[in-house]
Amino acid sequence: MNNRSMRKSALCVAMGLCLSSLLPPALAAANDGSLVGRLVGGAGEAVAGAQITVRNTETGLTRSVRAEADGSYRFPFLPIGTYVVEVRKDGFQPARAEDVHVSLGNATAVNMTLSAAAAATLEAIEVVGSGASLIVDVSSTESATNLTKQQLDRLPVERSAQAVALLAPGVTTGAFGGVSFGGSSVAENTVYINGLNVTDFYRRIGFSSVPFAFFKEFQVKTGGYSVEFGRTTGGVINAVTNSGSNEFKFGSELVWEPRSLQTEGKDKYNPDGSKVSYQYDEYDRYSLNGYASGPIIPDKLFFYVMYEARDYRDTTVTNDEAQLYRGRSPDDFWGAKLDWQISDGHLLELFAFSDKNSTVRDDYLFDTDTGRRGAFSNRRFTDSGGRNYAATYTGYLSDSFSLKLLAGGNERDRIQKSLNDIDCSRIRDRRSGGGDVGCTTSGLIEEGKDERRAYRVDFEWSLPGHLLRFGLDREENTSDNVSFYPGPERLLYEIFTTSPGATLANGGVVPEGVTAYVRGRQQEVSGTFETINTAYYLEDNWSITPRLVLNLGLRLEGFDNRNGEGATYIKMDDMLAPRLGLSWDMNGDGRSKLFANAGRYFLPVSNIINVKQAGAFLDRRTFWAFDGFTPFQYNGQTYQNIVFGPQIGPVDDSQGDGTVGDLRGEVDKDMDAVYQDEFILGFQSMFDDKWGWGVRGIHRKLHNAIDDMELTSNGVLCDGEPGSIGYVMGNPGRNVTVYTDTDCDGDNDGYVTIDTSRRGWALYDDDGNYIGERGWVEPKRTYKALELQLDRAWDGLWSMNASYTLSYSRGNAEGPVNTDTGFSDTGRTEHFDDPYVDLDAEGPLPNDHRHQIKLRGAYALSDSWRLGGTLTALSGAPISGLGVGNPYDGTNYHSFYICVQNCTAENPSERVYRHSPRGSYGRLPWTYDVGASISYARSFGAADLNVTLAVYNLFNGSRVQAVDQDLQTDIGDEFNPTFRYGTDYQTPRYAQLKVKVDF
Repeated sequence: MNNRSMRKSALCVAMGLCLSSLLPPALAAANDGSLVGRLVGGAGEAVAGAQITVRNTETGLTRSVRAEADGSYRFPFLPIGTYVVEVRKDGFQPARAEDVHVSLGNATAVNMTLSAAAAATLEAIEVVGSGASLIVDVSSTESATNLTKQQLDRLPVERSAQAVALLAPGVTTGAFGGVSFGGSSVAENTVYINGLNVTDFYRRIGFSSVPFAFFKEFQVKTGGYSVEFGRTTGGVINAVTNSGSNEFKFGSELVWEPRSLQTEGKDKYNPDGSKVSYQYDEYDRYSLNGYASGPIIPDKLFFYVMYEARDYRDTTVTNDEAQLYRGRSPDDFWGAKLDWQISDGHLLELFAFSDKNSTVRDDYLFDTDTGRRGAFSNRRFTDSGGRNYAATYTGYLSDSFSLKLLAGGNERDRIQKSLNDIDCSRIRDRRSGGGDVGCTTSGLIEEGKDERRAYRVDFEWSLPGHLLRFGLDREENTSDNVSFYPGPERLLYEIFTTSPGATLANGGVVPEGVTAYVRGRQQEVSGTFETINTAYYLEDNWSITPRLVLNLGLRLEGFDNRNGEGATYIKMDDMLAPRLGLSWDMNGDGRSKLFANAGRYFLPVSNIINVKQAGAFLDRRTFWAFDGFTPFQYNGQTYQNIVFGPQIGPVDDSQGDGTVGDLRGEVDKDMDAVYQDEFILGFQSMFDDKWGWGVRGIHRKLHNAIDDMELTSNGVLCDGEPGSIGYVMGNPGRNVTVYTDTDCDGDNDGYVTIDTSRRGWALYDDDGNYIGERGWVEPKRTYKALELQLDRAWDGLWSMNASYTLSYSRGNAEGPVNTDTGFSDTGRTEHFDDPYVDLDAEGPLPNDHRHQIKLRGAYALSDSWRLGGTLTALSGAPISGLGVGNPYDGTNYHSFYICVQNCTAENPSERVYRHSPRGSYGRLPWTYDVGASISYARSFGAADLNVTLAVYNLFNGSRVQAVDQDLQTDIGDEFNPTFRYGTDYQTPRYAQLKVKVDF
């Protein structure tokens, strides 16, 4: 091998960059990687038929293939790790490349020039690279950031998958504890662990997770991902966990965030002098894990197990300093992974973990004089998480044909309750001036459990110039759910004024002498709700020329949502999601590429829609005469119990008899799915073997929404007025087909189709006369961005990654959840309840952060000491002034109109409104978050010690991150006095100590 070829091959191995003439495209599955390359002779001729062998240096996994006629070769579905590559061919000297790293979701390219005159052997090369998306893979059109656990250990990064995702360009913190990818809402992302989808399908905001130490590598996909991935219009967090190897290892890690290393929170003061209390808020968090791994049978069967004890205790005081809450979450974690290399051509992977968590929170009155808790008032219980498991088989059936099978699932509890809710029924005195008089004020209590069954099969078939990938993906998502009123009888008691002889709703007649009655209401929704999501995909990665790769993909989606009795009530199928990508190796050296991508992505309907709308509904009402109150003591407080008189009339089930009703009048028969179109144009290049840069332009447009609308007109006039339908789940601004009364006899008997862009909402004049209809505006969301990145690979001394994102997110609808008004019931927001909520509502959306600057890096002070740092500078989100009501009728939902005159007029036409445009009240301030860490590492015989102290929010920034955006809370002349008051601020500075010992 000549020196020039050796240098180039060494760089290819080290950086995983080089592809040459007609190499197979560098694609990999969700939980592994691939290895590709090309063999040429000294004169540049292709070396066909050579035997290429790869061996995993940790597990001994060995695979061999033969080079194609053009000298190319490919190893798909390789477990991530470090490999040795060996090449043998009669007439040529053997070639060898060491320390070749196969990373998650990517391909490593190793090209070799074989010599007939001398051994073509590469010396051992330490794989370097930042793991950033700027590593140039000239066959890929995907936008992704790869980060290994070793790279993250050099940085001050909070210990969660979401914190890792926030390192990628275009990803920001969103509402409800989630993250936003490219302007999307927090309910549009998908998370995979070891190829298993662990996303919460009930609301699509949370996900199952494992301790940070259990992870091995992350890939954050921010756009352009292939047809293998779907059911997301946001982004993908893809992660794999640790595995066993031929070396026995064990160790322990302690992570501690003590109160003593937290900066005391400072109280905030609003313009009127009112205080937002922070000085009493504090917490203690620790986790202590132990792990063990190694071979059960060397080179064949390996295990990795971890157990982690953890505890979290926090104290918070309400802003008015009336209540103190003290919580604790003591649940532990267990996880295990088993890898069986049945043979060189067959692998089996089993893994399972439990993230089950139970939180207990005690409520106390707060004594401001002493700064301590007062009397106990309640204890609250929250159960979440559960078991996760999967089995994955990989079969290398020939040199060119491979498959992967996965079967798995996960469980998540959704239980929230309190002692008061168990012991106490809610009692509401609805007579003039009355209110809650019992020992609980809770509404409906909900208990649920979500269970996913996931199955997928992925095939890969390599042909000359083409790589075909195809497969199917099926998920059965089941929610067992019941909601009910608090109390031992599950009844809500309400007291109303009446008079003797009056007829109640159940037909009962009020007896003589009775002036008030009690209505006991049992309202329950229950059922087992299933959603089946299926997808088939086909993709051709076509090497048109040695430097031009075309990616052609098609994904066929289907969503089937079922009611509480198992019958389909929302079904959307035959949804085609095309993907088209193009990558041009501009100089033919694998160091620079121009790429483009266009794709369509569909979002499924979350299970909360099934549960809230399609369950067995029981609404049972019982009436009694009211004979007064009797006081009782509970938790040191005095409350009232009802003294019941005789029952009045029969028990009434007419509002709901415990069965699933006819949903044809509540759901659009021909509903279309939510989908997003995305277009990306980018360029990436390497300056040298350490420095690289890139630029990416992005355009995303969301189409459709699925939400509930109140249709007050069915288009059928009866005595000059239309019939009312009620709330319907459908596509706002599109045709809605529902079952309704078409012949004015009061019974639903046929379907009507309503163009909700023009009709569906009945209009009346001040005298109540019907005067016409109006419709809804279509939902709009457009995201445009320009991303710049600069990357310096880790070389044992220092590394750096910097990115800047300029973005614009505009429209009238954030997505399936609503940050503006705090609605987290995915797909059941207030956006489209009436036509006026989103009327004239276009503007900058809640996840519009115009400027994002991110910087991360590490520096080795010596062999033992290392520094790490991160910086995130984020421009503020827009502030809107939300009103109530509209200039057209008397409804009072949120809107972008403010009543300014005659607001208490009885006739809506006399009220005067002004438009309050979205984002017209400025923006939140820039926030700056700096993290810093210092690490010490040293070996003591067989023990490796690592101690890290990380500090977050180093400069103790306290900028406001959310404000009250309700300019008016009721139709009236008065503005909300707390408008633009802060509701959330940056977390004060805190530190984390990590001590890790490995043997």
